[in-house]
Amino acid sequence: MEIDVNAVYLPSEDVVARKIDDAFILVPIASGVGSMEDELYTLNETGHIIWEGLAPGRRVVDLAKSLAEEYDASEEEIRQDIQGILTELLKLNMIHKDG
Repeated sequence: MEIDVNAVYLPSEDVVARKIDDAFILVPIASGVGSMEDELYTLNETGHIIWEGLAPGRRVVDLAKSLAEEYDASEEEIRQDIQGILTELLKLNMIHKDG
């Protein structure tokens, strides 16, 4: 699955996100989400920042630009990180393409 950088991706309504201590965990609340029933998915700090950046109307390219400015990093490098994480989350049905 290839991530369209001009598209908007949103968290699935079948996933609950929780911060527990220093971990950010995605919890599927419906079958067919995640790779196994009742599987928890832990995001690293980068994944957490990207997850929190998913919003209606906010394209991947917009998120990459915003994070590149905020963290003084290459927009291309940030975009690649976003695409990698979103690809994995899309495979697990934890996000969906809006529209």
